[in-house]
Amino acid sequence: MNFVKENNQAKMGGLLNWKKMLGQKWFDIEFIVTLILLASILYSLTRFLDFVEIRRGIVLNDPVLSLYAPVDLNWLIFCLIYLSLFLALINLAREPQGLMLAIQSYVVMITVRITAMYLIPLDPPQKMIPLNDPFVQFFGTGKLLLKDLFFSGHTATIFLLYLVTKRKQLRNLFLVFTIAVGIALLLQHVHYSIDVLAAPFFAYGSFRITYLFRKNFINQIESYPTNNYVQPVRKQNFLKKIRSS
Repeated sequence: MNFVKENNQAKMGGLLNWKKMLGQKWFDIEFIVTLILLASILYSLTRFLDFVEIRRGIVLNDPVLSLYAPVDLNWLIFCLIYLSLFLALINLAREPQGLMLAIQSYVVMITVRITAMYLIPLDPPQKMIPLNDPFVQFFGTGKLLLKDLFFSGHTATIFLLYLVTKRKQLRNLFLVFTIAVGIALLLQHVHYSIDVLAAPFFAYGSFRITYLFRKNFINQIESYPTNNYVQPVRKQNFLKKIRSS
């Protein structure tokens, strides 16, 4: 009964959060622009990966991958990925600002990833077992991507969810999933070791850039609603201004 009550309270809190935010001029603009940027970067990534697949790259001599034969872990990998996305969507749907931070950080990360892949042309590991996304296979064309390499998008995305999540238990779960997916990708020889090891650093950099930009941008607009993603000191100062006015 307590769980149901807490869940209902969380839903009501989430609806109130959205009700407060929607209708605010700056949030409406941010919301629309963010969705446009997300659609644009995903379309650009799709077109870019088509280019990458026909481009010649180099094969790295990876001493880690040479230690073992590849193992097919497709279903484990995608179960963890889709479970992470599902849990993050439920959690962030209650926090408009958190959702904006997550999407904008993802847009920055994909932009960085496109740049990294363009500058570092790679061919896949020789013994790679390609990833077969069950969702893409069922609903899409089923086209395999073999050169979607540096840096690992799957590892970086789950680590990004870890960074934008405030609930401790869920953060810990995303951290475990990040490690598990990274190891599984290496066991399947989907990525080189450097692809997986570098992913969290690029994810953190993308998150940090987005966070600092949003914090400074929001702080300059006094009418913009505050949230838990802004530093507490600045939030307190903002509230004092409102109370004294």
